Amino acid sequence: MATFTRRQPDRTPAVRRAFQMAFILLNLWIGATFYLFVRYYETGGQSIQVNRPPGVEGWLPIAGLMNLKYAILTGRIPEVHPAAMFLLAAFIGISFLARKAFCSWLCPIGTISEWLWQGGREIFGRNVQAPRWLDIPLRSFKYLLLGFFGYAVASMTAEDLRAFVFSPYGQIADVKMLNFFRHIGTTPAIVIAMLIVGSLAVKNLWCRSLCPYGALVGIAALFSPARIRREPDVCIDCEKCAKACPSLLPVDRLITVRSAECTGCLECIASCPAQGALRLAVGRSRAIPTWLVAAVIAAVFAGTVSLARLTGHWHSNIPDAMYRALVPAAGMMVHPE
Repeated sequence: MATFTRRQPDRTPAVRRAFQMAFILLNLWIGATFYLFVRYYETGGQSIQVNRPPGVEGWLPIAGLMNLKYAILTGRIPEVHPAAMFLLAAFIGISFLARKAFCSWLCPIGTISEWLWQGGREIFGRNVQAPRWLDIPLRSFKYLLLGFFGYAVASMTAEDLRAFVFSPYGQIADVKMLNFFRHIGTTPAIVIAMLIVGSLAVKNLWCRSLCPYGALVGIAALFSPARIRREPDVCIDCEKCAKACPSLLPVDRLITVRSAECTGCLECIASCPAQGALRLAVGRSRAIPTWLVAAVIAAVFAGTVSLARLTGHWHSNIPDAMYRALVPAAGMMVHPE
């Protein structure tokens, strides 16, 4: 075991948790505001009227992917759900610059998943880890889901994309999403309950095995120049980094962490007691400090939203009369063929 200089206490977890809580609160505000927006039209104007929060489109990644392809093909940004495209681009950009940090710093589902497995560990004393022969196919499933959605979008022409996004169903896809949770059926409720129970036992069950959004940003993170690096000459082989990793990566046996499963949470670095043994860096450069990671995440997110606002591509251009006609009928709409 190497002689080492003990590191000073690491504030990374506190900084990351502050980002997580800020994003949870932001999404709660968006959800409450969007609910009031929908209720206004459902009640025929008999309830409080609020402006539709464009941030709700962050929950429409497929619409964002469709709009992104349409913009690439035509050079024009669709007027329906443009914020979905900009938010998707922001999260991909964050993942390229700061690993898969969207999942561990911003995503509300990722935060809740983290709370669940940590709570399960407190209750049961440990978390369950699937054997490697089972873990590999399980965590590959999210890439199959991404491939399914990616193929569906890739096979659509610009005309197909515009027709879908501007269809009645496409225009109120956000309302359909809200109604799914408001009027959830028995089968989806059972599936969600099973995922919650499973997430108490298995670290990041949804994120690790089932989330196609996580698969997409994970692929973007593969091209990131920033990576976790371990210095064997300083490492004391305590294995604390591997035990702290929520993605179950063998950080203690790697020189450079290249995996798409690395979420950039920096918990491995925070847990390491040896000064200089682990760092986030570009190549052999000096460690990237936590404040810079946080600044990059905040700058990309705020900068992308500001760009969308300044260019007039943040709010969906859907007339009030269309909402009056479509929102009350949302429950009867079916997905267009």
